[in-house]
Amino acid sequence: MTATAKLKYLRVSPQKARLVVDLIRGLSADDAKTTLKLTNKRVAGPIVKLLESAVANAGEAGVDPDELTVTEVYVDEGPRLKRLRPAPMGRAFRYFHRMSHITLKVSDGEPDEIEETDE
Repeated sequence: MTATAKLKYLRVSPQKARLVVDLIRGLSADDAKTTLKLTNKRVAGPIVKLLESAVANAGEAGVDPDELTVTEVYVDEGPRLKRLRPAPMGRAFRYFHRMSHITLKVSDGEPDEIEETDE
């Protein structure tokens, strides 16, 4: 059984989020949560909430939370907020506030049940 949780429009650059996400890929859900709580990065807090959401989604399907592992986790680039900073002599410098979309999948290792239809 696989459960998914998505976090969109997080105001952190994808490069910084990938540093934290790479730490938990392949770990059990409990180990990943412990690792994130001990990680000294600002993005670790929202990722902990995302992991808890994915575990809760799997719990709704009747899966034991102790058997879950983080099978897939990746960070995609979201939209950029474009801003201007005043510069000397009437000019302006452009800078961006980057955003991230994070997707996390947990699984218990068993294949998903597929409904078969007779045609």
